Amino acid sequence: MLDKLRGSLAGALASMGRAASKVVPSPTAWTVIGLVFAFLAFIFYGGGHPFLGGLLLAVSGFFDVLDGAVARATGRTSQRGAFLDSTLDRVSEVAVFLGILLGGYTSPFLVLLALSLSLLVSYARAKGDALGVNLAGIGIGERSERLVVLIVASLLGFVGIGVLVVAFLALITFVQRTAKVSGALGGARKSASTGPATASS
Repeated sequence: MLDKLRGSLAGALASMGRAASKVVPSPTAWTVIGLVFAFLAFIFYGGGHPFLGGLLLAVSGFFDVLDGAVARATGRTSQRGAFLDSTLDRVSEVAVFLGILLGGYTSPFLVLLALSLSLLVSYARAKGDALGVNLAGIGIGERSERLVVLIVASLLGFVGIGVLVVAFLALITFVQRTAKVSGALGGARKSASTGPATASS
């Protein structure tokens, strides 16, 4: 849902990317800045300050959007950049959930469950893409949605509820993506096996 909204804001994001590229032209640098704020969120979550943790997580999410905008504005989109962006996003997720775990806002089991399911959602997309199945926009709880839920819950002082909602959204999304890839690959296999027969000589 938020990815579709991002598409409708393409013009504004392009302008923002051009402006940011004049300050720091490297998309990777913006990715690293976002990672730094994720680690700051980890510190504040772990220190028992969920409101500040949520604010810093929001800033980290902003830079996560900005790095892509800068890459497009400067023509520096690349497989290397995409790999670094995706990998550091996972590092950010782990850091934030570790902070929540240290802060003791909910049970360790629930934190581990939410983190594990979130990583499985990302894995499903990566594996699907590798197999030629595009999963962009598939699922009700992509990273953007889960991030917003956690930020809002933190700002309102309900981190535990936010983690629970994130786990639920990630579970549904993982199931949706698994079904999508399974169906697509099953259909492709069926088409291959029932393709046009070769003429006999």
